[in-house]
Amino acid sequence: MKPAFIIIDMQKAFYQEANVGPTMDQAARWINASIPLFRKKGLPVIWVQHVDKDEGVVPNTDGFHIIDQLKPLKTDKKIHKTYNNSFNKTDLKKYLDENSVDMVVLAGFSAEFCVMSTARGALDLDLTAVILRGSLASGQSENIPFVENTNQNLSYGVLQKILKDL
Repeated sequence: MKPAFIIIDMQKAFYQEANVGPTMDQAARWINASIPLFRKKGLPVIWVQHVDKDEGVVPNTDGFHIIDQLKPLKTDKKIHKTYNNSFNKTDLKKYLDENSVDMVVLAGFSAEFCVMSTARGALDLDLTAVILRGSLASGQSENIPFVENTNQNLSYGVLQKILKDL
């Protein structure tokens, strides 16, 4: 087993949407706690950013950038997507294959759209997909437990144990 951590759409433009900021703040705490676990083992940390010209969410604009609470490294993989599923018309699967990744740990925004679509996309590609419990954001916070309960998920403590034993 070789996991990668995929953080989806934690972008400033979405943080500003109604009811999203508090859930992103909560998700960022778990994401920030988890990133060092992956980096310590030399495992991929991947940042997915949504591009939507109609909404003005495009590269080199403030809203496109990752929220200030999170700090991607220049060496982390960056993926730009235009669909909910982070695998759709991106090089994400190719990158995972090149790095022998067979398990993806997912976190980010929006729980019920992009994160869940990416989880389903990973399963369609024969990858193991798990949601990091507590690391999801949504404009409708009641959707977060639904996504966690309808997908495989793991707690931070279990993630620590898995990565320690790799």
